[in-house]
Amino acid sequence: MLTATAGFRHDSIPAARDVMSGVAASSGFTLTASEDVSSITASTLQAYDVLFFALTSGELPFNIEQKGAILAFVSGGKGLIGTHSASDTLYDWPEYGALIGAYFKEHPWTQLATVVVEDTSHPASSGLGTRFSVTEEFYIFRDNPRPRVQVLLRLDSASVGAAGDYPLAWSHAYGSGRVYYNALGHFQETWRDPRFQQQIIGAIRWVANR
Repeated sequence: MLTATAGFRHDSIPAARDVMSGVAASSGFTLTASEDVSSITASTLQAYDVLFFALTSGELPFNIEQKGAILAFVSGGKGLIGTHSASDTLYDWPEYGALIGAYFKEHPWTQLATVVVEDTSHPASSGLGTRFSVTEEFYIFRDNPRPRVQVLLRLDSASVGAAGDYPLAWSHAYGSGRVYYNALGHFQETWRDPRFQQQIIGAIRWVANR
């Protein structure tokens, strides 16, 4: 779980690390949380099934070898998860944009709104019902990822007085690996919400092929 930032740093990072530590202990997987970009290498990644970009931001200082290792890790059959500002990360590395699914554009709504569950059968979105309400900072992306991914959640645009298609969580294959992204997670309250934890647990198991 990488929480390094080179841009905006979310106040929810300590809560995210704390919550994920507890989730790992109760869900039977081992978590390594790090702020050290240099710790992500081909050799260190061999010990893991999932790489988790949690609230990362900006142009993280990965070198060419590290970038190649990340792409090889996922395309070779492992998993990648990104939450919230993971899409506000590494704009100068287009392959990362393709990997995560879309780049952040803006967040016009920070309020209580309704989220529509498009896929109630996916492990990362099952058990949520068909919709739920949450107070969040809702993202819009530079381009709509829907043609490239399986959308799991979308914003009910009417609940923010808008119109349009705004995916919020999705999954897709990358080579032999799997990728999951969820745009929620701005507030520490989101991380402490059992519904959000349920999504992340399901996502970890799905991207890890478990």
